[in-house]
Amino acid sequence: MRAISQEEPSRLVKSVTGAILGCGGWVLGRSATDSGLIDVLFEFERRSCLEIYGILIAAGLELSQAAHLRFTELCQCTRLGNQACGEEIVSVDLEIQTFPLCDLTKDQRSPE
Repeated sequence: MRAISQEEPSRLVKSVTGAILGCGGWVLGRSATDSGLIDVLFEFERRSCLEIYGILIAAGLELSQAAHLRFTELCQCTRLGNQACGEEIVSVDLEIQTFPLCDLTKDQRSPE
């Protein structure tokens, strides 16, 4: 899944990781590049999909259209499915492109 954010990368990694853990998920890996690209690999039980979806939005992520559709489908299928599917594990590889404030400030300056 893909997303963008204007949050500072290190702060964003901490808040997203903490939010996932707070909803009972497991963060399997995370990495960041100098260009502001963050990759977070995590898992959670399907029964928590609505909470996970909500915390990603609350953390300031702007999910791609495809990511919104996948989460919506997952939440609907989980709600309408049998009780046993709530224990299934969902794995998400989330790629977040950040735009640190220092880069935004440079772009907003008038040309010299």
